[in-house]
Amino acid sequence: MGKKIMSIVCVLAALFCFAYCTVVFMIKSGSKFYLVWAAGGVCLLILAWMLHFGMWDKIPPVFRRIFVCIVFAGILLFVIVEGCIISRFHDRGKENLDYIIVLGAQMKAGGPSAVLKFRLDAAYDYLTVNEDTVCIVSGGQGSNEPCSEAAGMYRYLTEKGIEPERIIMEDKSTDTSENIAYSMDLIGRKDVSVGIVTNNFHVFRGVHLAKAAGFQDVSGISARSNVYFQLNNMVREFFGIMKDFVCGNL
Repeated sequence: MGKKIMSIVCVLAALFCFAYCTVVFMIKSGSKFYLVWAAGGVCLLILAWMLHFGMWDKIPPVFRRIFVCIVFAGILLFVIVEGCIISRFHDRGKENLDYIIVLGAQMKAGGPSAVLKFRLDAAYDYLTVNEDTVCIVSGGQGSNEPCSEAAGMYRYLTEKGIEPERIIMEDKSTDTSENIAYSMDLIGRKDVSVGIVTNNFHVFRGVHLAKAAGFQDVSGISARSNVYFQLNNMVREFFGIMKDFVCGNL
């Protein structure tokens, strides 16, 4: 009876994964992470099949125990990391920071993507209140982008009224670690106060990458994100944090 219930739960979870994969694909998130949801759905269907037809019981007990331990350890790690991510959702940054660094995201032919626009609007709000803060817009040009993310961000902020002399462009970086490292090179010092401007789900990693790079006074400045992609972004960010941890960036 227990295995039957578990197989039904796995099938329902798989259907959710396939449905959410379709939603993310149709709305166009700008990445191919939606395929992870499809892969998860396939794995859940395989597990449901094994439970329903008794294949699970044919696996030696020691391997079943190892598998269950790995799954529970993975769930525990996921919950801990997601808690850390959520803890930074409402960061607003200190007043009168020396610099803020706006982390890049996809530029489209018509301007910043929704994700990037949220970041730029948060940066604009901060810069209008803290008039001595210098802004670094950080992001290179991807193969599917009409210009560098830095150039697009510079254009967006100046058109909204931010003085050009307050904005520094960093247009070589290709990921978050490089955003921080190359921006630090432009600043030339580590003993300055810095705010990391990015979407709420990304603040935890951005702030900790900046601290790991050597900045001594780092704040997060959280921008909102698209509610339809939030689950996708949260899961994707978990893997991003794990990658940076394994690579020694955190």
